[in-house]
Amino acid sequence: MDVQETSKLLDEELYSRQLYVLGLPAMERIQGAKVLLSGLQGLGAEIAKNLVLMGIGSLTLHDPHPTCWSDLAAQFFLSEQDLGRSRAEASQELLAKLNGAVQVCIHKGDITEDLLLHFQVVVLTALKLEEQLKVGSFCHKHGICFLVADTRGLVGQLFCDFGENFTVQEPTEAEPLTAAIQHISQGSPGILTLREQADAHHFHNGDLVTFSGIEGMVELNNCAPWPLRVREDGTLEIEDTSTFSRYLRGGVITEVKKSKTVSHEPLDVALLQPRVVAQSSQEVHRAHCLHQAFRALHKFQELSGRRPQPWDPVDTEMVVDLARALEPLKGTEGEPLEEQLDEALVRTVALSSAGSLSPMAAMLGAVAAQEVLKAISRKFMPLDQWLYFDALDCLPEDGESFPNPEDYAPRGCRYDGQIAVFGAHFQERLSHQHYLLVGAGAIGCELLKGFALVGLGAGGSGGVTVADMDHVERSNLSRQFLFRPQDIGRLKAEVAAEAAHRLNSDLLVTPLPYQLDPTTEHIYGDNFFSSVDGVAAALDSFQARRYVAARCTHYLKPLLEAGTKGTWGSACVFVPHLTEGYRAPASAAASEDTSYPICTVRHFPSTAEHTLQWARDEFEGLFRLFAETINRHQQALTPPADLDGPQMLNLLQVVLGVLRERPQTWRDCVVWALGHWQLRFHYGIEQLLRHFPPDKVLEDGTPFWSGPKQCPQPLEFDASQDMHLLFVLAAANLYAQMHGLPGSQDQTALKDLLQLLPLPDPQYLAPIFASDLELTLASAEFGPERLKKLREALETWRMGAPLKPLMFEKDDDSNFHVDFVVAAASLRAQNYGIPPANRAKSKQIVGRIIPAIATTTAAVAGLVCLELYKVVGGPRPLTAFRHSYLHLAENYFSRWVPSAPAIQKFHDLKWTCWDRLEVPAGQPMRTLESLLAHLQELHELRVRMLLHGPALLYSAGWSPEKRAHHLSLRVTDLVQQVTGRAPEPGQRVLVLELSFEGEEEDTAFPPLHYEL
Repeated sequence: MDVQETSKLLDEELYSRQLYVLGLPAMERIQGAKVLLSGLQGLGAEIAKNLVLMGIGSLTLHDPHPTCWSDLAAQFFLSEQDLGRSRAEASQELLAKLNGAVQVCIHKGDITEDLLLHFQVVVLTALKLEEQLKVGSFCHKHGICFLVADTRGLVGQLFCDFGENFTVQEPTEAEPLTAAIQHISQGSPGILTLREQADAHHFHNGDLVTFSGIEGMVELNNCAPWPLRVREDGTLEIEDTSTFSRYLRGGVITEVKKSKTVSHEPLDVALLQPRVVAQSSQEVHRAHCLHQAFRALHKFQELSGRRPQPWDPVDTEMVVDLARALEPLKGTEGEPLEEQLDEALVRTVALSSAGSLSPMAAMLGAVAAQEVLKAISRKFMPLDQWLYFDALDCLPEDGESFPNPEDYAPRGCRYDGQIAVFGAHFQERLSHQHYLLVGAGAIGCELLKGFALVGLGAGGSGGVTVADMDHVERSNLSRQFLFRPQDIGRLKAEVAAEAAHRLNSDLLVTPLPYQLDPTTEHIYGDNFFSSVDGVAAALDSFQARRYVAARCTHYLKPLLEAGTKGTWGSACVFVPHLTEGYRAPASAAASEDTSYPICTVRHFPSTAEHTLQWARDEFEGLFRLFAETINRHQQALTPPADLDGPQMLNLLQVVLGVLRERPQTWRDCVVWALGHWQLRFHYGIEQLLRHFPPDKVLEDGTPFWSGPKQCPQPLEFDASQDMHLLFVLAAANLYAQMHGLPGSQDQTALKDLLQLLPLPDPQYLAPIFASDLELTLASAEFGPERLKKLREALETWRMGAPLKPLMFEKDDDSNFHVDFVVAAASLRAQNYGIPPANRAKSKQIVGRIIPAIATTTAAVAGLVCLELYKVVGGPRPLTAFRHSYLHLAENYFSRWVPSAPAIQKFHDLKWTCWDRLEVPAGQPMRTLESLLAHLQELHELRVRMLLHGPALLYSAGWSPEKRAHHLSLRVTDLVQQVTGRAPEPGQRVLVLELSFEGEEEDTAFPPLHYEL
């Protein structure tokens, strides 16, 4: 073993999504960490994979044991060719390829005390209890963070010992609270009024805050944290400000997070006095029984020299007897716990304990890896101290018959670890499934790995289809573990399919580079879905999830769905006629469509988000919309009339700026950029203040500039200020790119050039319109002479080469896109006295980047695959299924039974979201009159209205002549006549929507499937 000392710069592009979860200081600590991992079966492989993807400094592997068949059910670094090889040696090469910045070493000898002293964290998996106790005692004594992780069939355990005095510097994932300041009084105490009074309710007495960006009372800026007290009127009381300068404007308070100290017991103590993570007293009791079951399994192995045989009644009863004989557990004060052992639970654990399951390894491995990160980074509260997770709900419920015990015996195949739990017949059933996986991103890769390991679709008639239209980007590599650097730029679906096939050569994976949406229903249509047994969705937008869920409802296919945000994760299952249908959380769905009033963004911003939206709109208008407009008009014989519209004229003047002809050189682009700076941050603000002077008062006597409306101040250009220079640099380069000119990154040369350039004449800059009304009257402000010059200048643009519209790309830090938005938003914030967002936060907001980390991704994928077992296993009651929700940062884990679908009624008709009215077309095909008569005869309901999508096919309110004409037509002819489209080839049904006479307004009838 040779672990070298390394000092590396953090690759912010690679870890961009993870940085939004952990932050730079934590990532830098992680990058320098040394971890020892002993045990490379499925669970150990999952832990190792997550740690390497997340960029720890070095990982040393220890597992001299030879690879066997049962390992392959969960260990994705091993294959049939590795049978007999040391697990550690067989895993090292593939593990190292996940991240070239991480040292992956092997230790071949015993775990000695001298070895342990080299590491900050030690993780043991699948070791005997005697070895765990020995290593745990030494680590506790020497301040080495120590973890034990293990899975037995459908049950897993995790133990953490971070020592008796472990300080957590950032206990929660939530970002520090921030609030804009409205006023601060001079007094003892000082009274602080926030711009938004509701923000005060988020603070608590004793919270520590810092101050920044204050004008006037500058003594508070960057001072040591001050405590505050929340007053009844919503103001905040702070310390003495009586000797400070008078407050003028601006500023923000920022919460200072308080550290917490935790104390852990060593393993020998915690074995008898377990502190378990649980959400209820029932969960505590179940965890204690599982704790005793694991102790009994260790005792069985100590006495027998082996683990219990799969579903062996003799071995099982011996485990139960051993559990009964164990010393009773004690409470935190040493008092005996008066708890009855759940022998049925212990018996179930023992029966399936010989198995090794990929989904269990994924779930426990994710949590274990997150705990390693907590130990290294001191960010987020560690487990206290035991976590027990079981998915015994995957087994048939009590009273259901189990297959013949021989069905669980090893076959000498890669699925032996899974067969030991579910049997060979179930394995055969898995292999013939055909599933659609929508999305090959982070969760999609993990799901595909899980499908390969469990053997989903690995039989002759089975398979997996992967649908994803995106391409691999570098920022994907820290989470989407099927991708490698050489795959950047390739289609995700194709790369993921190839990688999954390498994991299991029997798996047939078909990549389709088309997203699922209404435009691709000719691809993912009736014929496609007729061959699909189920759908797994790994999508990052609620709009896409809703569409896929609607397709599953239409085709009556089970849907497995997962999502993550940072260390939050969820996994859900939707089964036709059994569970409720998919519904996006209202708050989450709304957050995707966050928008701000145009007037607020343009003229009255009060938050950093407003300034960023304004800057993003600037980018779109200047560098995309203008170029697309010019190119479109170049192709027209005469300039279209919309060029004379006031909005377009204003946009054209802004883009033309101080130039009267197309730029020819880099200097021209700099001249334009400087003029645009002057327009947006100086002249434009002056003009706005002429419309709305600082002392303007409304009719009711209220100052116009009050509350969230902050009176802006014009800026004076200063090339020595970073944001001033960055704006000109970025704007000039983007302007050059749009015109096909070479740019420059030389900031020194740019400064020299700017010193030679005069500030532009305001008469050449576009006017600012404070309202849409003023904009509609803008023609007069342009004047005939200005309009003439503007059109002449426009002609010079139209006569040149086509422009290049720039599409905003957030992940390329060399293209000046994010630079422009960050600088523009920061300068806008300075105008209005708003604390600006830093670059990372700005990039996250404008790029709509979802924070992501490999651990949460792996956890939810494991949870999804556990539900897959139930869906594939045949008819199961509702109580067998589980929705899951977790928050790894705060050790929250919840699983619950889904709700049954709501039943709706109208007269004698009852239905749920899964039901439909089915009507065969008949021979010859029905007329509309025949269809309506059939519905009335079958359900005694009179149709009031009939639609196909948005097209109205029939209405009882039409004239008798119109009704008669439509009623006489065949249904298919009527649809084609109204919509102008014939049914797609292979289409099997027309979906029609109905309303009936006498229905209530909120009644949503099931769709009518008219079979073709």
